[in-house]
Amino acid sequence: MISMWAWLAHDLRFYRTKARMSGETLCRILGVARSTLSRLETGQAKLDEKQAMILDRYWDTGGHFLRLLTYAKLGHDPDWFKEHLGYEARASVLKIYELALIPGLLQTEAYARALFAAAGVEDLDEHVAERMLRQETLDRRPRPLLWVLLTEGVLDWPVGGPKAMRAQLARLLEVSELPNVSIHVVPRRSGAHIGGDGAFKVMTVPEGDVAYAESHGGGRLILSAAEIRAYGNRYERIGAKALPEDSSRSLIEHVMETME
Repeated sequence: MISMWAWLAHDLRFYRTKARMSGETLCRILGVARSTLSRLETGQAKLDEKQAMILDRYWDTGGHFLRLLTYAKLGHDPDWFKEHLGYEARASVLKIYELALIPGLLQTEAYARALFAAAGVEDLDEHVAERMLRQETLDRRPRPLLWVLLTEGVLDWPVGGPKAMRAQLARLLEVSELPNVSIHVVPRRSGAHIGGDGAFKVMTVPEGDVAYAESHGGGRLILSAAEIRAYGNRYERIGAKALPEDSSRSLIEHVMETME
């Protein structure tokens, strides 16, 4: 097992098989669709607390599933970034807040290459190609709604040099005109705000909402309903400090024109 989440997925199928229970029966017990149960048993979806308690009560496990769920949420999972990409690729709504960098879904190749090179990653071309491939999620049908909040400092930090940064800002302007995309800039004059401690995103997938918070050395996938709501509220509070769409575009254009 590579993680506690994988253990949970394994045990869900193991206990069902041991009880000689059909998938349809367990779907009725949990109140989920057959496709959702399939994702739960393969680890593509995650049990929530209510579902874990139902399983523990129905199979009289002594709290086994709730206990595993608790440790899974508390523990560090080295696959959190990879797991969050799976949610990102399926999300119908993405709310992204960035404190220091252009979001990966909107980066140009030159911008991404400069970031990876500065980080000293090996297989530079492979990493850049993976990031560009990741952006295909914006072209799927139906197109996901993308809501982006950027601090003003993201715009004038010349990653890759002025030429690369001007191209990156032009990319932001291009994407901001799409009907499914909304980009707002939080100006410096807004002063201190709740987003000062780091970037995060909230994603809406068929099973509900999940969140992902950036941190040094790797991010953290958030599945707790209460914590996800807190991040949603944080997003709204940061957004209250942001410029309207048109003013945000004007600021991006100004920074692009003045970048030397």
